[in-house]
Amino acid sequence: MNIVERFLNYVSFDTQSSEETGTTPSTEKQRVFAKYLKEELIREGLQDVELDELGYLYATLPSNTEKQVPTIGFIAHMDTSPDASGKNVKPRIVPQYDGADIVLSEGIVTSPSKFPELLAHKGEDLIVTDGTTLLGADDKAGIAEIVQAMVYLQQHPEIKHGTIRVGFNPDEEIGMGAHHFDVEKFGCDFAYTMDGSEVGEIEFENFNAASAKITINGCSVHPGYAKDKMVNAARIATELVSMLPADETPETTDEYQGFFHLTSISGSVENAQLSFIIRDHDREYFESRKTEMQDVVDSINEKYGNIATLELKDQYYNMREMVEPKMHIIDIAKQAIAEAGMTPKIKAIRGGTDGAQLSFKGLPCPNIFAGGLNFHGPHEFCPVQSLEKAMMTVVNICKATEQMLGQE
Repeated sequence: MNIVERFLNYVSFDTQSSEETGTTPSTEKQRVFAKYLKEELIREGLQDVELDELGYLYATLPSNTEKQVPTIGFIAHMDTSPDASGKNVKPRIVPQYDGADIVLSEGIVTSPSKFPELLAHKGEDLIVTDGTTLLGADDKAGIAEIVQAMVYLQQHPEIKHGTIRVGFNPDEEIGMGAHHFDVEKFGCDFAYTMDGSEVGEIEFENFNAASAKITINGCSVHPGYAKDKMVNAARIATELVSMLPADETPETTDEYQGFFHLTSISGSVENAQLSFIIRDHDREYFESRKTEMQDVVDSINEKYGNIATLELKDQYYNMREMVEPKMHIIDIAKQAIAEAGMTPKIKAIRGGTDGAQLSFKGLPCPNIFAGGLNFHGPHEFCPVQSLEKAMMTVVNICKATEQMLGQE
């Protein structure tokens, strides 16, 4: 089975996760795919294949070298986003893409005028959707690349490598993927998630992240007799939003700029609720943003009399502080990408990743490109050539680790 066949098989499984169930995995259909994948790993010759009760799948490719080499890991997630359907995915391949619009279905067109990243892949073979579902390259491309790399290494015993562990987890898309990942059982010195986008990218910086939930309790009085009595929670909620910097939102920031993002607002005169996420790459700025949010709530309380409460929760931190002391991990990835014929590109993630949480659990875990683009919707696509280059990057990382870190 080649990598394209493997990927197309994987996306036929509906593995959409859900924020509503409160279970792990959050949907049973993820477990169905995990069971299938377990049997495939066994067929492909991997050892110590284990699927735990929470839907986490682990396996080993044993060392084939006499050197003492650090054990390394490769990780990808099995779920697809709740943002778009992953049921009955019907992919097709656009051979030698010519740079024109791609008609997915009637009225649904993927156009380079809206998605200019298409033009970087002219002449390549693009795997696209039929316009009714997402594709699932996030992150079944990563799974296919890892599995295919393990097959390739077994077919090429002349490529020397140490012990390699692979791990596939549920529920990354709802922020729960690393919560039950057994780092101790995985037993790696370092690892890589294969969950990035464009070819050549290496990511070892991500946002520091917090959530902020604000409740405002008002006082409802007949509006005809409301003077000096009514406290309109819904109106005060909008006032609170206006007190935050208007030019520090997702719509107005990029690269290393952080933001306050209002994710929901609802309410009435009696009660209003606001939910925010707070993001910044810089830890000091991140802490100051949380302070600013508290100051805004304090100001509302001072003005209206202790009507607002704030619940702030840190979600994850920038993995850079955990990876930076071990930059040889990045050097290995850069060499592997270059040997696969690409220019390595260091890029900061404007979001989170399982690798961030895993890094703070003691497993340094930067992110490597998987090749898909326009995730979480019907315009998602994945070049065949990107799948192949990512697979060879995995192979090259295994080889480079043996060469650079192996001891006689």
